[in-house]
Amino acid sequence: MKLKLAVLFGGKSVEHEISIISAIQAIHSLDKEKYDILPVYITKNNEFYTGDAAFEISEYENIPELLKKLQKIIFVSDGGKTFALSYPHKPLKKDTVYDIDVAFPIVHGTNVEDGTLQGFLKTLNLPVVGPDVLSSAIGMDKYVMKTVLKDNGIPVLDCLCFNSDDLDFNKDEMIAKIEEKIGYPVIVKPINLGSSVGISKADNRDKLVEALTDAFMYAEKVLVEHAITNLKEINCAVLGDFKEAVASECEEPVSSDEILSYEEKYIQGSKSSGSKGMASTKRKIPADIPESARKEIRSLAVRAFKVLGCSGVSRIDFMIDMDEGYVYLNEINTIPGSLSFYLWEPLGVKYSELLDKMIDITLKRKREQESVTYAFETNVLSGIKLGGTKSGKLKY
Repeated sequence: MKLKLAVLFGGKSVEHEISIISAIQAIHSLDKEKYDILPVYITKNNEFYTGDAAFEISEYENIPELLKKLQKIIFVSDGGKTFALSYPHKPLKKDTVYDIDVAFPIVHGTNVEDGTLQGFLKTLNLPVVGPDVLSSAIGMDKYVMKTVLKDNGIPVLDCLCFNSDDLDFNKDEMIAKIEEKIGYPVIVKPINLGSSVGISKADNRDKLVEALTDAFMYAEKVLVEHAITNLKEINCAVLGDFKEAVASECEEPVSSDEILSYEEKYIQGSKSSGSKGMASTKRKIPADIPESARKEIRSLAVRAFKVLGCSGVSRIDFMIDMDEGYVYLNEINTIPGSLSFYLWEPLGVKYSELLDKMIDITLKRKREQESVTYAFETNVLSGIKLGGTKSGKLKY
């Protein structure tokens, strides 16, 4: 019997379009002999739609027209099972019902990758492919992530964290603190975004104010850290869970600037080669680094993945200070663009096999969680009187 798989993508995020690309790639790579696939497109208003047109990437060029071809749905849990129902209900007409075994969110950015969607799906009693609520939230918050990793002996750059009120009311103090504690040049980034959105470098006070202003357009909190001048970026993906995990091949992104831009990641390569998402980015695979550095990075990647409690596939991005020879973990992408399938192919793992492994890990986690007790019988409510609604008074 085929597994009924709901693939969710889109959502209220600045990385909405990238999620669509990643999801459609995955959907077309899933083994149709093993899975009945329900594509679930989440609009930027967080409404859910499905239908045959949702399978085709070309349909997303005109979202309003696409939605006319799709059926709006809502999710319900009933009798221990989860269903998607056509919405709104039409009298005298039978609702369309889709039953679901597993949810596979392929989403990027705030409101979807940060644990919000994972928590929603968990309340529906659905097994969820990829990170759980906690690891999603920690992985999205760069400051919390750094704190957890540093506490576990994984090298990260020191940083400062500020909120939007600091820019509005304490700008001079904030700038002075940055100049004293970190010094130029610095990197300024929104605390909870990826895909290079809102990230910029500053080597003087005027550029710092400009960088902070830009970053606060995308988040209420920003991170400021030292900018490594002679930098080599290396990325490595990890597959598994907090108990057992393996590392992929390492890659070295190639950028025309000091920071790999959103356009370089997602747009330039796809203009001539179709919508390939992160798979179209210019990169060296394997990375041009000594075997000792490759071994160290792959080991650190697995350690970080386990420490953060991740599951499925994550991509961990590293920085090598070529002047000092130090390796630092930069950030983790708990649901990376294109699910980093291109980092597994050099190790002989096809994309369809990678997706199978991710789903198998989810089913394993489901079996393990079923052995845990989450509720027990109690008489704590017996004899409790809280008064009626008429008086509005509580009685103990």
